[in-house]
Amino acid sequence: MARMKTRVMPVLVMAFAIVAAVILPLDAMAQATKTGASGLPVPRFVSLKSDRVNVRIGPSRDHDIGWTFVKAGLPVEIIQEFDNWRRIRDWEGKEGWVFHSLLSGRRTALVTPWDENARTPLRARSKSDADMVAELETNVLTTVTECAGGWCRVRGEGYDGWVDQKRLFGVYPDELVD
Repeated sequence: MARMKTRVMPVLVMAFAIVAAVILPLDAMAQATKTGASGLPVPRFVSLKSDRVNVRIGPSRDHDIGWTFVKAGLPVEIIQEFDNWRRIRDWEGKEGWVFHSLLSGRRTALVTPWDENARTPLRARSKSDADMVAELETNVLTTVTECAGGWCRVRGEGYDGWVDQKRLFGVYPDELVD
């Protein structure tokens, strides 16, 4: 009887591995195409519409305010929806709830907010060997006009160019924005 168990175990392990290999990618695809109460994809990036946005600990005005953003245009990621409330995450990973009308579909990004000493090259074209037209400091808030091929075109006061997409909070890796 002990011999039978040792032969069955490898078969069961193999069967579970095959099932996991098939089901886990399907689950990941389902999450990537999930839609929220708004009918829009979740997760997705948006920006703050106002200079003063209260972030609550739950999805209603009855919940306490956890903190307040004080700069319009900051990018945040919507990670959940409940009625007219959106659960957001900022670049630091802090999460809370915001009323939907305080958010905008305008695409913005922060340049390397995770590295306070970074200088990010702004290129004339979407190539790593293109002429550098400027260097952007960390936490520069920029408008994203398009992304393709791992590069995003960004604009701000006095600059316009291309940045490596991995250096931005406000767009997903390899996300297409047009």
